[in-house]
Amino acid sequence: MAAEYATIEDVIKLGRKLTAEEQEKAAALLPVACAKLSTACKKYGKDLDLMIADEPDVELVAKDIIVRATLRAVDAIADSSPATSQASQSAMGYSVSMTYLNAGQQLYFLRNELKELGVMRQRYGAMEVYDV
Repeated sequence: MAAEYATIEDVIKLGRKLTAEEQEKAAALLPVACAKLSTACKKYGKDLDLMIADEPDVELVAKDIIVRATLRAVDAIADSSPATSQASQSAMGYSVSMTYLNAGQQLYFLRNELKELGVMRQRYGAMEVYDV
């Protein structure tokens, strides 16, 4: 079981005021968000608990990321229309094209959030093509 990096109080302080129904949903989503973030870190070869032990500020960043992901999920549940990252419309021929921000998952982390945490980093290097 993953450690709890954020609480309902953190969601209210760092995010926004929640209704009673939203608090109930957020309380159910927080442990899942903590576990998903820990698993995402392990996927990239990082241990979130060790990162927090080495650098205490990482805990604050992880808390903020979990709060944002939880609020996105709570808002997605409450909205009847899903959020789009891109949309285009035409007129007389009637054409609508949309790219959905959260197409398949309810709870997710953005790439820039994982980069902010230091999990995803750009790799660089070269490969010797000729054996000289």
